[in-house]
Amino acid sequence: MSTTLARVLMRRPGASLRAANAREWHYGPGFEAEKAIAQHAQFAGLVAASGAEILWVEDDGDGLADSMFTHDPSLMTDKGAVILRMGKVLRAGEPALHAKAYREAGIPILGTIEAPGTVEGGDCVWVDDKTLAVGRGVRSNQSGIEQLQAILGPIGVTVLGYDLPLWQGEEACLHLMSVISPLSETMALVHAPLMPAAFYLMLKERGYTLIHAPEADFAASNGLNLNVLPTSPGQVIMVDGFPATKAAMEAHGCTVTTFEADALCIACEGGPTCLTRPILRQAA
Repeated sequence: MSTTLARVLMRRPGASLRAANAREWHYGPGFEAEKAIAQHAQFAGLVAASGAEILWVEDDGDGLADSMFTHDPSLMTDKGAVILRMGKVLRAGEPALHAKAYREAGIPILGTIEAPGTVEGGDCVWVDDKTLAVGRGVRSNQSGIEQLQAILGPIGVTVLGYDLPLWQGEEACLHLMSVISPLSETMALVHAPLMPAAFYLMLKERGYTLIHAPEADFAASNGLNLNVLPTSPGQVIMVDGFPATKAAMEAHGCTVTTFEADALCIACEGGPTCLTRPILRQAA
């Protein structure tokens, strides 16, 4: 999740975000559609500047406002994609957009999560190339985790489920990746108070360096200070406005680029990682 980003699936927000009912979509008071669209364009420029090829899914006014958060509707492996099933009902139409994009790009689809299972990409963390941790909570359930193991088992991947706390309730979004962002092969930025204890201890046992992000930043950003995107090991993009979190990563050798994201990431509850579905990452 931190090797060099070579190809990524993204969607430009447009008509669907402009028409979004902020209350219905659980967007915060700082939400401004036009400002969010401009901030997304700035972020996309940073992704492109890293050298990554962007495969675009266009917004044709389908009403799927959250579909700019392309990390969630699918999962990518070395052998192809898995089409997931969303825990947020308003996002139910998004996996089909990913399936269509992968078919058109010639990317194999290994399987699809079916009802009653749910898995969202934000709950999936690759611990190593053969171990996938999945947060079991409001957005991803036991049936989905079992289906994911059935799909990934034949390619040698073990799926481990970890219980997440309810935190701010069913309508909010606490993914496993809300409390951890990988920065390199064995280093991650974390918010330890909300991490599943067994997951935290497993990472420590595997030799991970866990950088504890400042709790004040986590509270002020509704967790978005922790949502950082590695474009290569130790090279990351994060939302602006949280210098203590930035400094914590820099103290461990990371180079951090920021962008203004109050109307996009903070208001809409999704950070730089959420805005991208990596398709191909390559070792340096």
